[in-house]
Amino acid sequence: MRNLVILGGGYGGIKVALGLLDKGLPEDVNLTIVDRNPYQSLKTEFYTIVAGTVADREVRVDFPKDDRIQYVFAEVEKIDAEHKQIVFQDRSEVVSYDYLVVALGCEDNYHGIEGADIYTESVQSFAGSRRAGLAVGNLKAYGKVTIVGAGLSGIEVASEIRESREDLNIRLLDRGGSVLRAFDPRIQGYVADWFNKNDVEVLHHANVEYVEKDGVCNNGVCYVNDVTIWTAGVRPNKVVRELPFQKDQHEKIVVNDFFQVPEQPNVYVIGDCASSIHSPSAQLAGIQGEQTAAVLNCVLKNKEPKKPKDIRLKGTLGSLGKSDGFGNMMKQPMTGIVPRLVKSGVLWLNKRH
Repeated sequence: MRNLVILGGGYGGIKVALGLLDKGLPEDVNLTIVDRNPYQSLKTEFYTIVAGTVADREVRVDFPKDDRIQYVFAEVEKIDAEHKQIVFQDRSEVVSYDYLVVALGCEDNYHGIEGADIYTESVQSFAGSRRAGLAVGNLKAYGKVTIVGAGLSGIEVASEIRESREDLNIRLLDRGGSVLRAFDPRIQGYVADWFNKNDVEVLHHANVEYVEKDGVCNNGVCYVNDVTIWTAGVRPNKVVRELPFQKDQHEKIVVNDFFQVPEQPNVYVIGDCASSIHSPSAQLAGIQGEQTAAVLNCVLKNKEPKKPKDIRLKGTLGSLGKSDGFGNMMKQPMTGIVPRLVKSGVLWLNKRH
């Protein structure tokens, strides 16, 4: 028997599994999915858990039920590439593989800022988002919340908390001169206006020097606050960063056109862990998962795989609460209720398909 192991049951990993099962998994292949949680979490919606606007059951779905899939629910400690084994934190057993798909996602990048890893809340994991939601939900009237980072995650966290709690004092620290620097200027202006109308303070050209238990020091000024939420950058999972493979300047593993590691072609890397010309996103991970499934389907059946097509992303969507939003759709900037409805539709599809 040949062992195929998928590390990570997120957008990319599940697409790999479903693609292989759909094409007919060879009978001599054991398929194992490893994840820290016994369910698939919809990471793009973690900001709602932080704000307390939905129950966490609404942003997780059951893993596919199929007799051809074995599941291991555990935290990965190490990928032993030399011996082709997966080592776990809290169990002595190891899982061996002949083929490996690494889709472990990302974690916060604190950029070496003192105290950031200790005194800030995270939105990069389901457990972290729950802790952040508890911290925000337990705030007394007029409590102070600071969100560090004004990218897509920071924008959605700040706006959702505002919609959930009108009494809170919310501050957003933006390193650049405008929020959402990667988006069209029209969208930047729309979001900035939304924050102004909804009393969310935005500080541009931020330079966080250190974080303390009760505050953030930025450009020589220390702001006292009750909860600090970190959305100022990500990096590949620590397990991936420790692998002895070539990486790019962002610590992501360099892969070939087939998502294979050149040093070990039986190892495939996708999503936030793989070097790419595209920015990390659930959409990118999903497409890479589908393409990797097509490649593996050929490899497992001893056929020559075709080079995957160039990836073309459909756009990016963001929310400003439950009834407002923004996005680049078909290369056109859009704002208001339409992109928000589209985002809700995408979530509906992800939960049911």
